Amino acid sequence: MGTDPSNIRNALKQRQENNLLRTLSKHFSGTDFISNDYLGFSKLGLLAKNSSNASGSGGSRLISGNSDFIEETEKKIATFHKAESALVFNSGYDANVGIFSCVPQKNDVVLMDELIHASIYDGVRLSYAKHYKFKHNDMVDLKDLLHRHHKSFDNVFVSVESVYSMDGDEAPLKELIKLKEQYKNVFLIVDEAHAIGVFGKGLSGGMEDKFFARIYTYGKAMGCHGAAIVGSNELRNYLINFARSFIYTTALPDHAIANISIAYDLLKENKQQLLLRENIDHFLEKVKDIPSFIKSRSAIQCMVLNSNENATAIEDKLKKKNILSKAVKSPTVKEGRERIRFCLHAYNTIKEIDTLVKILKG
Repeated sequence: MGTDPSNIRNALKQRQENNLLRTLSKHFSGTDFISNDYLGFSKLGLLAKNSSNASGSGGSRLISGNSDFIEETEKKIATFHKAESALVFNSGYDANVGIFSCVPQKNDVVLMDELIHASIYDGVRLSYAKHYKFKHNDMVDLKDLLHRHHKSFDNVFVSVESVYSMDGDEAPLKELIKLKEQYKNVFLIVDEAHAIGVFGKGLSGGMEDKFFARIYTYGKAMGCHGAAIVGSNELRNYLINFARSFIYTTALPDHAIANISIAYDLLKENKQQLLLRENIDHFLEKVKDIPSFIKSRSAIQCMVLNSNENATAIEDKLKKKNILSKAVKSPTVKEGRERIRFCLHAYNTIKEIDTLVKILKG
């Protein structure tokens, strides 16, 4: 093998010296407070286990990978989310990179919550648009940016997550809509990745027509793979023509599409959502006297520990008790905001939750 560039070696060395080197590991079996399978669709075997269809789709959807089944599922998704149309992407990352890299143009600007997902940052960087961050969930800061920039650009795209993946808190969607309606050229895009399923159809329910685009990711509560962008028929046609992460990739196979369709049927039953909500409410009652927890109604609960060392220590302590959790360290989060992150599930038992909280308080 040849010699690697020195910058690669030096970057890895620096990460290792700072105790920040990421590695892949196989998670041991234990009490699960780490996965995004909030409703348990995947873990409980509620999705399709086998399929008589081919394991591959044979090509991109513009060549050989399209099918009546995919288009029927997209119509099902659009109807469920009260939209004109939907377009399936291979992942939430692909969906965000796709829309943000091709919709905002040279004379446009994207205003993003500072805690927005990395995939949105990556998509915006690939576009020709300007972009600015506003303070997390700070409508005063966003209003200031809108006032300063809305006349300087053709279109202003405001990007938020309905539930944020690190803190588990919610965007003030109603306030965003009121602010947006003061301007003719402002368009809202909301990522519902961590809200769909946990909060039924997502937090944009009942306000669907106020959003230019909504992104639903299926690798979280839906327990399967893929994502969809929902919006107008015109948006769908535009993405088919210009979203490179859609055009230049092999389509999802039929069994993956079948799992998406089944997951939507399970959402309508509402059984797992009710179990999850009971567990979230129980957990919140148990930790209400622990001030370091970030306020959240979602399945994501975070205990801020203020340093990488403290977060790692709690993760290791729980691991010894056969409990799966995740220390989230800087630079993934801001220095001083390091935390231990817990994901609650419909399949967690009251005993498991009580055991977790007892250890945290001990």
